[in-house]
Amino acid sequence: MKNLKIKSVAIATFAATLVLGAGTSFAAGWGCWHPRRAEVNSRLRDQNYRINQGVRDGQLSAVEARQLRTADRSVLRQEDLYAHYDGGAISRPEQETLNQEENGISRQIYVDRHDGAVYPGYPFQRAVYPGYPFQGGL
Repeated sequence: MKNLKIKSVAIATFAATLVLGAGTSFAAGWGCWHPRRAEVNSRLRDQNYRINQGVRDGQLSAVEARQLRTADRSVLRQEDLYAHYDGGAISRPEQETLNQEENGISRQIYVDRHDGAVYPGYPFQRAVYPGYPFQGGL
């Protein structure tokens, strides 16, 4: 009888540990949809789109695109680090810091895309360059 009681307590303890442990691991994931994190990540996604458009249009070189993406990744890593130490969310001052960094990167994207340099050789520029050998589209 005593053996059965010990087994029941051990099983109940194990089950409680599983349930409570799973609950905390699921709760940690909510932070990625926190409004401040969502705004930061949305801006990063938009900036990545602008970088890709600049490469496709020939307004950005591969080197410029790599530098801009590296800067974006550093903001993303910083955002992840802030969230890691704050239970999956970021505070308002942290969001402001990240926004200031994103503003700088956004300005750099604009400057690099509008500096007048054209980087030919991308298939999307065939109509722009009349001498390109493959006239008439893709």
